[in-house]
Amino acid sequence: MGSLPAPHLPIGRLQYPAARRDESVFDDYHGVKVADPYRWLEDPDAEETKEFVQKQVNLTESVLKTCETRQKLHDKITKLFDHPRYDAPFKRGNNKYFYFHNTGLQPQSVLFTQDGLDGEPEVLLDPNVLSQDGTVSLKNISISEDAKFMAYGLSSSGSDWVTIKVMRIEDKTVEPDTVSWVKFSSISWTSDGKGFFYSRYPAPKDVENLDAGTETNVNLNHQAYYHFLGKDQSDDILGWKDSENPKYMVSINVTDDGKYLLMYIEENCDPVNKVYYCDISTLPEGLEGFRGVNGLPFVKLVDNFDAGFHAVANDDTLFTFLTNKNAPNYKLVRVDLKEPNKWTDVIPEAKRDVLESACAVNGNQMIVKYLSDVKYVLQIRDLETGSLLHKLPIDIGSVYGISARRKDSTVFIGFTSFLTPGIIYQCNLQSQALEMKIFREINVPGFDRSEFHADQFFATSKDGTKIPMFIVARKNIKLDGSHPCLLFGYGGFNISLTPFFSVSRIILVRHLGAVFCMANIRGGGEYGEQWHKSGSLAKKQNCFNDFISVSEYLVSSGYTQPNKLCIEGGSNGGLLVGACINQRPDLFGCALAHVGVMDMLRFHKFTIGHSWTCDFGCSDKEEEFHWLIKYSPLHNVKRPWDQRPAVQYPSTMLLTASHDDRVVPLHSLKLLATMQHVLCTSLKDSPQTNPIIGRIECKAGHGCGRPTQKMIDEAADRYGFMAKVLNANWID
Repeated sequence: MGSLPAPHLPIGRLQYPAARRDESVFDDYHGVKVADPYRWLEDPDAEETKEFVQKQVNLTESVLKTCETRQKLHDKITKLFDHPRYDAPFKRGNNKYFYFHNTGLQPQSVLFTQDGLDGEPEVLLDPNVLSQDGTVSLKNISISEDAKFMAYGLSSSGSDWVTIKVMRIEDKTVEPDTVSWVKFSSISWTSDGKGFFYSRYPAPKDVENLDAGTETNVNLNHQAYYHFLGKDQSDDILGWKDSENPKYMVSINVTDDGKYLLMYIEENCDPVNKVYYCDISTLPEGLEGFRGVNGLPFVKLVDNFDAGFHAVANDDTLFTFLTNKNAPNYKLVRVDLKEPNKWTDVIPEAKRDVLESACAVNGNQMIVKYLSDVKYVLQIRDLETGSLLHKLPIDIGSVYGISARRKDSTVFIGFTSFLTPGIIYQCNLQSQALEMKIFREINVPGFDRSEFHADQFFATSKDGTKIPMFIVARKNIKLDGSHPCLLFGYGGFNISLTPFFSVSRIILVRHLGAVFCMANIRGGGEYGEQWHKSGSLAKKQNCFNDFISVSEYLVSSGYTQPNKLCIEGGSNGGLLVGACINQRPDLFGCALAHVGVMDMLRFHKFTIGHSWTCDFGCSDKEEEFHWLIKYSPLHNVKRPWDQRPAVQYPSTMLLTASHDDRVVPLHSLKLLATMQHVLCTSLKDSPQTNPIIGRIECKAGHGCGRPTQKMIDEAADRYGFMAKVLNANWID
């Protein structure tokens, strides 16, 4: 039995810091004037902005100090987080394996290498020695084909900017090579190991005084280059640029046979791209012959943005692609470069299941991954014919990595679920009886999965569409509406939410008696491109309707009640939370919005925001402006008590970070100032007594590469706040 809970004392009416409103600032959108009184918060370097941020930090800390469970959450999350974690190993060279490992509380995971699976592991690169506070992270790595060199991208403070360095693997010597201003880039070695392809933007202005990641300038003119080992970056060969289309993004990958370059050109975040190729085996002087030349001689294979294409394998000129061309659930197709207009199906589109990926393995086989009602299905198929050879048994959860190349007969498969911290399976495809052997299993001391259950349910949205959700709770709970509930969602950019293990959320279920729910709303990729499109552009409101319908299901089914329901989401999910509390403030007791896109009229003007217009639209176009103004969180903050007495906004925490150069902090700062003004400071004795606060993290970005301690601190803060405002008591 738990101990008697300490009574929760209300936070009380807060004294919000004053924030200047410049009533003279407005924009004219197609004849509609829209005020923007906090435009000055768009300048992160202005002293007034820094002062605003510091005052909000002080206010939030004063609130968090009153949260009784905050320290208990911090201690328990730290304790459970302190367990060894591994990623699936991958093989390069003759028999050299590489993998990431974290002993538990290390800020960043460490890269290990070993000779063969039975060899002695040794540290290859430990990012934790690169900074005192763990804020330098490994963004990506790429090992040369002969396993002699490793190119690795480093990011500071969570920024999307990357600097690529090179290490000689045998003696761990860091070479002098430095490749700067890399962003949204793969690293792809040529098979001779002489260098690699990468993508970058031109260096920002005033580089000497720039704290990279804090700037808001729009990212334009993405270019692809080839870097020769041992050379200065100024000597790199330009692979491709398109000055006429500065918003395009480009990447160049080398095929497994080392013969071809495949260039993918993307217009935005939509799952569509062009595909060009270059046969580098036919270049008389190799890549060296293109020094000083304005690009490589690419041949256009797909030259429109009608669909997405990603190569799975090739046999000389015969290429196999995964595509959504006339197939919203995706299919596998094949084309011979000698007959570029003749495409044939290898695996036709499934009626309901989504073909998420295909990986060529064991010579002429492939592992294909389907998503079926948000549950994964793994199959081994013949690469040439597409015919089904085997089904691999897998539980309900997420397959987060398939580690193998076409030449490999041993495959490693990473798996996790709500109640499975992690399993890495090993499968020998040359064995007569295929078996998914456990290679490594991640165990969390103190976690007993038998205490919990995870189930899938469906809610009915406003238009009758069935919306799947997963619910995790302690076994045998009473459906009497008494439980705190955390509802998480995303709903955008064709991204699927699938079950994964979370230490902090398990602790909420175990020690706060909470119910956790993950909603698979439209806009995501759970049911293919049609599901994605039905939650984007003019249909974006479907996302909010779906999330609201799931919330109502949780209440009507007895899991919770509105004053005990907390909603959470990040990035596009932050937008989701912001829109839903505007539209249904009565339905929620708490809202946690991470790094959200909150100003839907100006998002395209900052860093990479222009690439999101494929999902949102753009206020520069009149029709799309009218979509956006209806739900933009910043522009729809209204006093709910004017319509319904006794209704106020839920207790709200907006979370952002100083070096978030994806969704820049100005989104959260402007919304925070707006909510505090409209709901609180503009009225004497305002009915809004629920707190509206912001948690602003320093030396952190959009989320990737955040050190362990910062993740623990933030989880304790936001869930401590949630527990306080939902009146959720600690259970030992």
